[in-house]
Amino acid sequence: MKSLVMRSLLTLHWPRGRASLGRASLLGLLALIVLALAPQLASATKIESIRTPAGIEVWLVRDPTVPLIAINFGFRGGSAQEPQDKGGAINMMGSLLDEGAGEVDAKTFQERLERGAIELSFTAGRDTFRGSLRTLKENQDEAFELLRLAMNEPRFAPDAVERIRAQIVSRLQRQSTSPNEIATKTWWETAFPGHPYGRPSNGTVESIAKVTAADMRALLKRVLTRDTLKIGIVGDIDAATAGRLIDRAFGTLPAKSDLTAIPDVTIQGIGKRIVVDLDVPQTVVQFGGPGVKRSDPDFMPAYLMDHVLGGGSFSSRLYREVREVRGLAYSVYSMLLPLDYAALFMTATATRGDRTGQTLEVVEKEIRRLAESGPTEDELAKAKSYQKGSFALRFDTSTKISNQLVSMQLDNLAIDYIDRRSALIDAVTLDDTKRMAKRLLDGGMLVTVVGRPQGVTPK
Repeated sequence: MKSLVMRSLLTLHWPRGRASLGRASLLGLLALIVLALAPQLASATKIESIRTPAGIEVWLVRDPTVPLIAINFGFRGGSAQEPQDKGGAINMMGSLLDEGAGEVDAKTFQERLERGAIELSFTAGRDTFRGSLRTLKENQDEAFELLRLAMNEPRFAPDAVERIRAQIVSRLQRQSTSPNEIATKTWWETAFPGHPYGRPSNGTVESIAKVTAADMRALLKRVLTRDTLKIGIVGDIDAATAGRLIDRAFGTLPAKSDLTAIPDVTIQGIGKRIVVDLDVPQTVVQFGGPGVKRSDPDFMPAYLMDHVLGGGSFSSRLYREVREVRGLAYSVYSMLLPLDYAALFMTATATRGDRTGQTLEVVEKEIRRLAESGPTEDELAKAKSYQKGSFALRFDTSTKISNQLVSMQLDNLAIDYIDRRSALIDAVTLDDTKRMAKRLLDGGMLVTVVGRPQGVTPK
């Protein structure tokens, strides 16, 4: 199936000298290919729920066609679990898990990864801590032994801690002059004052300086526990072998988490516009307002409504009006961001300073227009077709599939969600999307503007 997808996509690269298709025709052809392949891919992605001898649930997709194994895993508890004055601690912890573990020093650990062509990474979000491992089947025992060491016996050696701290501080210092980072930081601080979401998820120069090895060990024990662990594994592996390897890596983690209770929170500052002066060529504009939780029955109507506005398609209203019609920006998008303790609807773009006022006006006009009238029948039909077809591209590699398996579990979606998703999309009516457009877009937004904007004033 993966090779069929890739062969089909490769046919879109035309020989030199031949007249190229226009963007609309090219995208239309791509959509037809993906739509044709989507049902085959859904039927080919058979998910098994297995339970290891130690009692850990795993979602498994067997793929004997390629001698690879990909595993993704996630835990509840991200940067929201950090001490208030030590923001970025869990991100720093993740950066150190492969910097030596057990009796293996950092240099040797990295050499073993490289020698086995093993890919190991960790990522901290606001609500979750996630990791991934990719290995050849022949190196599976070495790969899972290194994963076991990283998860259970990280060294947090002083030299490694200071080296990683210096790297993070350097990155934060660079970001302090980035208009994108300033717009994002200002938006979250204003939207969620006094809440963990209001703090930068990667910390600050001041907070990173306070993080100690003891802090990271404490987070490791509180957050990386079996009761919130979600796992997806894909590749040339059977259930018995998967169970053995999973237990080896995760079976000795603490059984129960000790997560700090985080309150639900609503966005503050709706209707406010904050302008930050920064001498840069482009001005960044970020909008945000209340969204919809993933568990909300109206999530799918909201998802399709967002697609019509700016959710990742060249046919979206924002893309057409901001980029194609007026040439105000290269990129403009909108998205739903459902978190554990809040739900957001976000829109962002970047433009020249002297065109910021016009860009802001166009974006706000399109948001108001959609809130008042909702999508058209044709827009909804195209959104449904695109979302059903493009879903296949989330499953064209083993790593993508295992990542989706974990995301589905963290979102509390049933194991048959892939099979039911198209029906859920088809069930959405035009009135459903109009109702969600009114609900999400009619109440105003918090806006941050960073750069040298003309025609824009704070409010």
